[in-house]
Amino acid sequence: MEDVSSLHKERHEVITAASSSNFLLAGEYMKMEFTIKHTWDGLPVSHEPVTIGLKSDNAGLLMEVNAPFFNDPPAPLGEPGKPFSRLWDYEVVEAFFLSDRTEQYLEVELCPHGQHLLLLLSGKRRVWKEELPLEFEVTRMKTKWEGKAHLPWNYFPPCTNKFNAFAIHGSGEGRKYEALHPVPQHELQEGQKPDFHRLEFFKDLNLKGLMGEDWKQPESDIWKSLTN
Repeated sequence: MEDVSSLHKERHEVITAASSSNFLLAGEYMKMEFTIKHTWDGLPVSHEPVTIGLKSDNAGLLMEVNAPFFNDPPAPLGEPGKPFSRLWDYEVVEAFFLSDRTEQYLEVELCPHGQHLLLLLSGKRRVWKEELPLEFEVTRMKTKWEGKAHLPWNYFPPCTNKFNAFAIHGSGEGRKYEALHPVPQHELQEGQKPDFHRLEFFKDLNLKGLMGEDWKQPESDIWKSLTN
């Protein structure tokens, strides 16, 4: 069963579509919406789930986050709006955009306190560029937060076609790791730790369905520089 919402209009009126779809119609444009309903190992989350929306932006994708605000751990010491190294040690929502042909991927980490971290990886866990600039706005309330990140196409690896998303919060023994597409139960091993780089469990991301069937992913100067 997929962790994605059913198809809705802007005012939550149901419209017909294939049950496996995660597309929403908002005004004249399409939006993809994903809901993180499970922990990394497949157990139901015990709170209002994190949702992530993707829609067309001027020169890329707009990533929208709606999430509970735990304020645990406390805010990173870095300046809001700037990259912060090792942001994964804090409260974050993450999205991974993968080309499964090359194992090249973009990792996006967003924090409710305004810091962010973008990494480009070529091969599993092999970071070759990090702390890329990002236009990121946060609205934080007492118990929830919303974020909007403008992801330029230049950051996406060629032929991006797979996706996973994660959320982390809590400290010490209470640290929680949640996943859109968790590790299947039959793949779990005793003593296994959370690992968000299990690329084999990522699922299809249909960007043409979002952008239009005639759309072609723009070339990336950044990724081209890796092969030159």
